[in-house]
Amino acid sequence: MATDNTIGKFLLAPLPYDMQALAPHISEETLLYHHDKHMAAYVSKLNELVGGTLYEGMAIEDIIRQAEGPLFNNAAQAWNHEFYFATLSPSPQLMPSGRLLEAVNTAFGDADSLRQNMTQAAVALFGSGWVWLAADDRGALSIVSKPNAGNPLTDGLHPLLAIDVWEHAYYIDYRNARADGVKALWQVIDWKAVGLRYDALTGK
Repeated sequence: MATDNTIGKFLLAPLPYDMQALAPHISEETLLYHHDKHMAAYVSKLNELVGGTLYEGMAIEDIIRQAEGPLFNNAAQAWNHEFYFATLSPSPQLMPSGRLLEAVNTAFGDADSLRQNMTQAAVALFGSGWVWLAADDRGALSIVSKPNAGNPLTDGLHPLLAIDVWEHAYYIDYRNARADGVKALWQVIDWKAVGLRYDALTGK
C-alpha cells in the first residue's frame, strides 16, 4: 500500500479499472460503495489510529503482523481490499497457468477442484470475513478461511488470491445469495495477477 512520505499517510489506491468495467458480474454501484466508501473508511481510520504510535512509519504488512484490536482491523481491511481489487479484471485470464498451475494440481488435483473448494469455504464461512489462497515459503498452496479482517500474513503465509465475503462485497447485486456472488466473482478473477504473485514468491 502506497504512502505519502511528506505527510506519513497511507493512500487509498484507485481502482485499476473503471467502475463499470466488471459489470454485470460486479456492478458499478457495488464498486462505488465497496471501494469509495468501505475501503476509503478503513484507510482513513488506519491513518487516524497509527499517528503517534510505535506503528507510525511502519510498513502496513508489519502492522498487520504485529498489531491487535482496531489498528489491526483497519490495517488488514485496507490491505485486504487493495489486494482484492488488484486481483480482478474486466479481461481476466480465467485459469491458472505455468508454475502456479503445477502447484494447484499438486495441492488440489486440478484448477476446478481448487475453485470448488474455495467456493465451498466462502459460502460456509460464518459471518463476515475472507477466504484466501495462500502459499508457504516453499510455494505449497492452501486455502485459508479467516473471519472479519483476517489475513494469512499473521500465519507466516503469503496471500495469492482473496474472496471477500463481507456483505458489502455482494449484497447490492446478489442480496443474501452469497453463493451467487462468489460464482460471479470467478468470472473477473485474473489468474495472470495471481500467477505473477506466485512467481515473485518462488523466484521464477
